[in-house]
Amino acid sequence: MHPAPTEKSFQASGARIAYVEWGKPGDPVILLIHATGFHARCWDQTVKALPPGHRVIAVDTRGHGRSEKTGPIRDWTVPARDIAELIEHLDLRDAIGAGHSMGGHLLVQVAATHPNAFKRLVLIDPVMLPPEAYANPHLTALPEGAVHPVARRRNAWASWQEMFDAFKARHPYSLWRKEVLEDYCRYGLVPAASGQGFELACPPAIEASIYLGHAGSDIYALAARVKVPVTVLRAKPREPGPRDLTDFAASPTWEGVARTFAKGRDVPLPHLTHFIPMQEPETTARFIADENASA
Repeated sequence: MHPAPTEKSFQASGARIAYVEWGKPGDPVILLIHATGFHARCWDQTVKALPPGHRVIAVDTRGHGRSEKTGPIRDWTVPARDIAELIEHLDLRDAIGAGHSMGGHLLVQVAATHPNAFKRLVLIDPVMLPPEAYANPHLTALPEGAVHPVARRRNAWASWQEMFDAFKARHPYSLWRKEVLEDYCRYGLVPAASGQGFELACPPAIEASIYLGHAGSDIYALAARVKVPVTVLRAKPREPGPRDLTDFAASPTWEGVARTFAKGRDVPLPHLTHFIPMQEPETTARFIADENASA
């Protein structure tokens, strides 16, 4: 059983970045990076399932959780730079890095530029699209003037319990472990600017801006520079054809991602949705803790 985490923050060059930490200095480090719209405490149940003896650091990326709300964030090199600066600040070396969704994409950027920071990576259904999506950005762009539906998310809540009750029967949250959904809601709200009630810790406009592009990095050129072992966990693939922008349950991960790494390993988990850590935190913890874990 891991003790309650300590909340900390760091002034990066462009924003104040919050993070939480379990364990103690000197223990082997695990660095966790969450998905778009989420926060560091979404990892709580995964951390509980990890074997003791690790120093675990979970980051609130820029615009999320308790980090500074700067946005829009259409260039993914920006939050990657924040994480790189945090790694430098903490002097992290030979860590295990695990990133979910956008967090996996960011982790690849940082591992490519900081080769001594990690001894291996676990990319959990990372947002790494087929190469043609980056060669032809219009394939994933919205029509000019269109607003991403995430920008219209409900942003006023009386309590985290109200948010939990509203989400618990709604797909895909209904598939999540109850405790993970509670953590998502409990730590995913902050006091509202109006002074009445609560609002989302990741403002809908910032979350929507992240979905509007993966600009700024040639992710597969960066992947080729990562020399440490990389495990790619892939959820059920998306069906071909137009997709519902509000349905995030299917995998955004190109099936060839693992092959782009010098030491990549592909692990399909077709019984799970994109929200692997939310559905099976124990499975997630097993792959993080054990380099040789199998499906």
